[in-house]
Amino acid sequence: MMKRAYWRIGEPMVWLSASALAITLLIAMTLLVVVVVNGLGVFWPANLVQSDLKDGSVILGELVKREARHEQEGERLQFKIGNREFNGLDFRWVDAADIARMSDPPSVMALERAEYGNFYGYLKGVTPGQLAETLTGTLPEQLSQLRDLVAKQQKRVDEEGDRLSNVSYQTEELRLKRLKLTYDGMPETDPKIASLDDERSRLQHEFKEILQVQNDMVATLRSATAEFQTADGQSKQIAVADIVRTWFPNTMSVSAKVFFYLEKLKELIVGEPRESNTEGGLFPAIFGTVMLIFLMSLFSFPFGVVAAVYLREYAKDGFLVKVVRIAVNNLAGIPSIVYGIFGLGFFIYGVGGAIDRVFFPERLPTPTFGTGGILWASLTLALLTVPVVIVATEEALSSIPREMREGSYALGATKLQTLVRVLLPMASPGIMTGLILAMARAAGEVAPLMITGVVKLAPALPIDGHFPYVHLDRKFMHLGFHIYDIGFQSPNVEAAKPMVFVTTLLLVLIVLIMSSTAIHLRNKMKKRYTHGTF
Repeated sequence: MMKRAYWRIGEPMVWLSASALAITLLIAMTLLVVVVVNGLGVFWPANLVQSDLKDGSVILGELVKREARHEQEGERLQFKIGNREFNGLDFRWVDAADIARMSDPPSVMALERAEYGNFYGYLKGVTPGQLAETLTGTLPEQLSQLRDLVAKQQKRVDEEGDRLSNVSYQTEELRLKRLKLTYDGMPETDPKIASLDDERSRLQHEFKEILQVQNDMVATLRSATAEFQTADGQSKQIAVADIVRTWFPNTMSVSAKVFFYLEKLKELIVGEPRESNTEGGLFPAIFGTVMLIFLMSLFSFPFGVVAAVYLREYAKDGFLVKVVRIAVNNLAGIPSIVYGIFGLGFFIYGVGGAIDRVFFPERLPTPTFGTGGILWASLTLALLTVPVVIVATEEALSSIPREMREGSYALGATKLQTLVRVLLPMASPGIMTGLILAMARAAGEVAPLMITGVVKLAPALPIDGHFPYVHLDRKFMHLGFHIYDIGFQSPNVEAAKPMVFVTTLLLVLIVLIMSSTAIHLRNKMKKRYTHGTF
């Protein structure tokens, strides 16, 4: 009898559900720990180890990994050796038995460069070039002074670059205006077109002048060089302008390493990507990811709530409503790549192509909205996630007791007033749950974005200082695609692997922050509308 009661009350299913939940949480925590451990340690400045091998060769680099050999006794070591122009690879495995001696030379310097990865070696000389300044002190001090001079010159080069961008933008705007006028039938001899041509000629002349000034500045900038020697005696002249930062890892204090680490984290969040996205910052990808989720929520949330309200509160039960509910539930299980194909065909070629034919016919066949962009990617993800919002909203509305509706009607409220003032506030925690699930799913989707507008490197952000300031037709970067690109498309997988973990950690943090904010709002709504007063 006790055994039958044990099964009848469902005790085994409770334990099964608890076990499944525990296993799922354990897997998720394990994955998070792996990402955190491998991601947070990327930017810590490790010591440089010089290894003298028994064959007479020398290796200088960071000791990255140790592992036991399976074929024979002993272990092998993995070094990050940098100096890609000499070694060809960034990493090298060495048998521990082949190493005669290992040391940490205090004078060895590490360089992070704009291209070709890190360089490890010894500073042998500094040449200021056309930056004619007197350098004093030791060689490292002279290099530091020269880098300050180069930074000032680089700032002036960047200012000229901004002027070039503005002139180029104005020239393109004039070209489009002229194209519009000629498409509308205005003759070439019209004074308006002549005025536009004169202004374009002036801007083009100004562009050439600015470009010449910038080229002269760059030539002066790159004349400043530093000479380094590798551990095996090879010399290398490096333009100081190509050096992002320098440090002496073997003599750095703990506080100096912490400061270095924080500086690298800051660069990661606010900096631009370099080295085929394997170095530098991730700001464009972070910005694109957050903006995509925000736009997706603006589209999916209201449409999902309105559809659920109609199905639950207004539509009469019948064959058609049942079919719609079945379709909504099935839509949640369709592979995301199918949504991407639909977004390409309907939004980009259909809606975007129609917009180009109606509003921008003079620019065809060059598309404006008839190509991938953040607007179409957001709409595609909104279509992908709207079933989640519909189902969650319907469930929240159906859980409200019938007495709440009848009490509202008895007090003279209309159906719309009951919906707005009673039902939706009480269902708001459940609606927010649907939005949280939608955002979490949309943040990790990559396949539909590859078809609808995401790119490896976006030339400009969707928001800038040029009217109309928000450019929804532009392509964008995304952290999920960034992971795919550097993890599976990079020619140097080992060098790209650290950035994969860092980007994954950032994506997880963004999802957690946005979801936590939504959960906080949901809890406030639940406390106010379920246990509090209206």
